[in-house]
Amino acid sequence: MTLIVRDLRAADPADAEAFADVRRLALPFMVSTVESLLHDATRTAPEAHYQQLVAEADGQVIGTAQLHIAHESPVPGQGKLNVYVHPEHLRRGAGGLLVRAAEERLTAVGATKLFSWVLDSPENRAFAERRGYTAGRSAHFLRLDLAHGTLPPLQVPPEGVELRTAADFADDPRPLFDLDAETTADEPGDVEAELDDYEQWVEETYRHPLLDHSLSTVVVVDGALAAFTAVRTDGRDRYFTGMTGTARAFRGRGLAKLAKNDSLHRARAAGYTAAFTGNDADNGPMLAVNKWFGYEVCATEVRHVREIG
Repeated sequence: MTLIVRDLRAADPADAEAFADVRRLALPFMVSTVESLLHDATRTAPEAHYQQLVAEADGQVIGTAQLHIAHESPVPGQGKLNVYVHPEHLRRGAGGLLVRAAEERLTAVGATKLFSWVLDSPENRAFAERRGYTAGRSAHFLRLDLAHGTLPPLQVPPEGVELRTAADFADDPRPLFDLDAETTADEPGDVEAELDDYEQWVEETYRHPLLDHSLSTVVVVDGALAAFTAVRTDGRDRYFTGMTGTARAFRGRGLAKLAKNDSLHRARAAGYTAAFTGNDADNGPMLAVNKWFGYEVCATEVRHVREIG
C-alpha cells in the first residue's frame, strides 16, 4: 500500500467530494460540502494559514485534516488541527501521517501550542497521548430526530418581540456581526476569540455556503437585535446549529429558546430530518435548553493540547 499526505485540491469537485465523504462518515454530526471546502480554502483570512490535507492510499482518499492558526485570539501562536480517518481504513497509518504533517505546517508558521478535538474512545485517547497531547475539556454532540421527534409547540413572540432571519440583513449584516461578536466573546472555551474584522466576518461567516440564511433565526426586541441561532445545512437532510447566543442585556428571558424553536420548526417543514448541535460539557444552561427540545447526546469529543518546544 502506498500512503501519502497531500494538499486537498478544493477546486477539483471529485477530490473535494472525497474529502467531504470521509468527514461525513467519520464525523456524521457535522455538515460538509464541496462548496464549503472551496469557500474555506479561498476565503479564510490569510493570517489563519488555513490548510486542508488528505491522506491518500493507492489513489483513494481515506483521511482528512484541517488546520489553522487561531488568528482571532489575542494570544499568539495557538494552532488548531482536526484529523479524521475513514472508519473502514483505521489503523493503516493515515491518522499519524496527517497529524505529523499538520504539526510541521503549523509550527512552520509560528504555532507554539496545538489544540485538537478527538472523539472520545480509549483508542483515540491513546493515539493522542502517544503523540504528546494531554486531554482537557470535553464537549458533546447532540442529535434531534426532526422526522419523527416531537418539537415543543411554536411560541407566540411577546409584545415588542419580532422573529426575523439572517436573510433579512442581506443589505446590511453589520448588526448581526455586532451580536455575534458580543456573544462569541462570552462563549466558554480554551481559546479566546475576538471578532473585530467586519469585512472578514462577512466573507468567512455570513457568506459561507453552509450558513442557511433562511433558517437562521434572529430575535429583535423593540428594534434591537437580542438573540440569534446560526444554522448550517448541507442541502440534503442535515441541520446543524453552529452558534446560538443572546446579547448580555437580554439574557434570562428565554429568547434563545424562542429563536431555536422557530428555526427547528421551519427546518422540519423544509424537509430536514436530523438536527445536530454541539455543547461544551460544562455549558449547563445551553445543555438544558437543548434537552428541553429533545436533543440527546450522541457522541463526546475531548480537546487535547500539546505544547511545542
